[in-house]
Parts: sequence; C-alpha cells; structure tokens
Amino acid sequence: MKLIDTVDAAGHILCHDITQIIRGETKDARFRKGHIITEEDIPVLLSLGKEHLYIWEQNEHTLHENEAAEILYRICAGEHMEPTPVKEGKIEIIAQSDGLLTIDLERLRRINSLGEMMIATRASHFPVRRGDHLAGTRIIPLVIERQKMAAAEEIGGGVPLLQLHPYLLRRAALITTGSEVYKGRIKDTFSPVIEEKLAEYGVELISHTLLPDDPERITAAIKQALEQGAELVVVTGGMSVDPDDRTPLAIRNTGAEIISYGAPVLPGAMFMLAYADGGVPIMGLPGCVMYAKRTIFDLVLPRVLAALRVSADELAGLGHGGLCLNCENCVFPNCGFGKGV
Repeated sequence: MKLIDTVDAAGHILCHDITQIIRGETKDARFRKGHIITEEDIPVLLSLGKEHLYIWEQNEHTLHENEAAEILYRICAGEHMEPTPVKEGKIEIIAQSDGLLTIDLERLRRINSLGEMMIATRASHFPVRRGDHLAGTRIIPLVIERQKMAAAEEIGGGVPLLQLHPYLLRRAALITTGSEVYKGRIKDTFSPVIEEKLAEYGVELISHTLLPDDPERITAAIKQALEQGAELVVVTGGMSVDPDDRTPLAIRNTGAEIISYGAPVLPGAMFMLAYADGGVPIMGLPGCVMYAKRTIFDLVLPRVLAALRVSADELAGLGHGGLCLNCENCVFPNCGFGKGV
C-alpha cells in the first residue's frame, strides 16, 4: 500500500472501504475495497473528507482481482454456461440449460492448491436446471501475480473444468414384469413411479408393456421397443435372485452388453444396466424403486439421459456416498446421496 493525494488517485485500486453517512438515511460503504477509482469519483471522495487515500501499488507483474476472476471464469466455464457480472472480484457461473454437471475434480483440486485463488462448485454429476448457480470464482487478495494466474491457466489446459451435458434422450419404453400384476392379483404401483420420474426430465413414454415373469416374452418386448425407436428401455420387477424372477436373464438374452448386475447403492443393490446395439441403455430396476423415495435409479437416470455412457467402474464408485439415509424430509439432490464421486 501507499498513501497518495485523492486528486491523483484516478486509475488506482482502493484498499479499504470508504463509508458515507447521511443522517437519518444511510450509513454504508460508498466505495468498497478493490474499487478502481475514476475521475468522477474524486469529487465524491473529497466531499466525504478524504483528501488522501491508501491504494494498492499495481505494476506489470500483477492483476486486479476483477481481471483475475475473468481468467478463473474462462478456465471453468464450458458450453451452456454464462457468468454473472464481476463484483468485488467474484464471478458466479450460471446454467443456461437443464442438464448434468460434471467437473474435472483433479484439475479443480490442483488449481485450488495454488493458493490466493478459489473455485467453489456444486458436486460433480449434479442434475441442474437452467438458471442454477454452478460455481463461484475469485482470488483472495485484491491483486495477484500474473505468473500465478498463468499457472492456473496451464493446469486448465484450454479444456473447461466444468461441463454441462444437456439431456438428449427423450423417448423411453417401459416394460413392467410380474405375474401377480399381469394376472391382476395386485395393482401395478411400480409404473406410475417410473412415469413420474421420467416426466421430471421431459421424457416421453412411447410404449408401456405389462408382462408375466416369462423371460422369452420380456426379451421379445425389449427388442420390439428398440425397433420402435426407444432411446431408453426400463424394465421393472423380477430383479432378485428368487427363482421366479427372470428379468436379468431376459435382458441378457437380448444380446445387449451387460455393464453390471448389482450396484453398491442402497436402496438399489439389485440394479442392472446394459447397452443394446447402437448404445441404447436398458435398465433393470429392483422393487425398491417402487417404494423408496430416492434410489440408484435417481443417480443413474440423469447420466443416461445426458447420453453419458455409464461404466462398471463408475457404478462401483457410487459406493462412496451410495447410502441413502431415508430422511423424513427428503431434499435430494441437495444432499450427500450419490455425491461421493
């Protein structure tokens, strides 16, 4: 810092707040720390009794906090995002569309480890809506060395840390299995749950088939759904190891690539994921999806609808954070369920 005459302060960075008091009206900062003083500000500052000011000494080796925030925004922001106006060295990143947010956690950690700067984000694989806040960026001091910001840009590598994947799959087929439902012994309470969850993402249900626990008929129904243009096939029921539960066999017999039968998530351990020729996902849902508020289905569905191919390794990683606490007042996705990776 150095002390200068206010009349010579234009273009310099104020390093402390300056308060304006108007009796009976206001007492607040008229100019805030980090403000770049303009010629128009000088008469106002003099009227506040400030004939001298402490300012930051800036040179060709440093950047103002607002300039640094712009750099951090460019490192972070991918497509379908926009910035808020820079304010006091901070820029927030806003979603321009619905979609699934993914983050390069390793590069994020490396940049935050540089010191004197920060990027705070939502959890990776968070389903977001247009207008949601995705991240906030700023440097900690009022000025920062250009060399340090260059190091952050090098870690960024020209590839955004944040990616927003819009939901692309819009046509789904639902196959409900279970002889007890097919024969009318009990009411089908599974299908309405699936329809409601698909509707949350704007997915159209192009067909709904009700079948007994007959693997050949279930296999045929899956193939028919694919021929009809389904971009996602959901098969409910018959997913346990009970001898009468034949849905996993039926999915295997379609010739689809089985990614996993079983997932380290509760509720949802007996979940199955496969991909048919052409990359169409087939999901076998266990009975817990029918009665539990949030399950494995809620974690995988946004990824699938965003056309992100889910791997067995990714499913294995869901074990960290994969225990739903079944809170009385559910606030998912604003909770720890599924946020371990």
